[in-house]
Amino acid sequence: MELTIEKLNSLNRSDYVIYDIRSAFEYQSGHIPGAVLKVAQNIEYDLPQNKKIIVYCKKGEISKAVVESLAEQGINAYHLSGGYIAWLLCRINENEKTEQEIEESIRSRFKRTIFSPFTKGLKTYKMIGEGDKIAVCISGGKDSMLMAKLFSELKRHDKFPFEIVYLVMDPGYAPENRELIIKNARKMGIPITMFETDIFKSVENVPKNACYLCARMRRGHLYKKAKSLGCNKIALGHHYDDVIETILMGMLWGAQIQTMMPKLKSDNYEGMELIRPMYLVREAAIKRFRDYHGLHFLQCACRFTDDCGPNGCMPSKRFEVKDLISEMKKKNPNVEKHIFKSVENVHLNAVIAYKQGEEKHHFLDSY
Repeated sequence: MELTIEKLNSLNRSDYVIYDIRSAFEYQSGHIPGAVLKVAQNIEYDLPQNKKIIVYCKKGEISKAVVESLAEQGINAYHLSGGYIAWLLCRINENEKTEQEIEESIRSRFKRTIFSPFTKGLKTYKMIGEGDKIAVCISGGKDSMLMAKLFSELKRHDKFPFEIVYLVMDPGYAPENRELIIKNARKMGIPITMFETDIFKSVENVPKNACYLCARMRRGHLYKKAKSLGCNKIALGHHYDDVIETILMGMLWGAQIQTMMPKLKSDNYEGMELIRPMYLVREAAIKRFRDYHGLHFLQCACRFTDDCGPNGCMPSKRFEVKDLISEMKKKNPNVEKHIFKSVENVHLNAVIAYKQGEEKHHFLDSY
């Protein structure tokens, strides 16, 4: 049986149990309040007998099949029409926070944990200069949306002249994902410039490394569009936690020591540069900002995650590394800081080999 968002909102909370059958990663990134994470294949076990059973997935398609299976077993269950995305869109319309309140919190409540690390990163790594025109690239997630507001606040101070374009690329989003991005941008007062590409279509039949290829193509399209708009830099929303996770991922899965740099010159687009202004901002602070304002973002608007099976999508290596760091932090509270500092304290005379450009150096060369 189908249940609309409106009907869900009218129910007494004590009369039902709601189950989220997406992946653990998606659930931890955001879920309907009170929802219980449950594997779809095991959902019929330990169900309460005296309450309505409500099931939802990302878009309402997988949950519909699960509820039909439960109905065949005589279980009175409902699937949420439109799934989590429909609930998100509804929540945006209900949110009473204004653009002004969001901006004020950046100047006060979140100045120490967000705005100050943001400006410190810009100064430490010399990311912005006078006369720059920056394409602030927005994917629609919490990180890039907050980055856009931080740039808006920076521009308000206007200590030196620079220009901003808030750039959104649609690589082939499902209509509801695109709508969510547009509504969030409108709610936060971000005047986006959107352009379309067919990247998702181009990589849909790639058997391996589709995510890697998609990321490369997206970066190229952003550079190209930004340059056509007269920009000399693109800004991406990677934060401090992304940096330290990348260090460990490189070591554990890539057999190399490297990091996500705060800025890079483009090899393919002359005069263009990539900057990461959120480099020193912690993800926990970003989540607190999001939750304080009741903002809701889609974790991943990729079309392919819409097609995950009943068990959800496989967790990414980054998600595994997040868990690893979380466990290490229980024994060593400074582990994150130490991981970050490790790539600032590399002793070349204490490594067996290293690369500089295409040239490889070995310690035996000068032993």
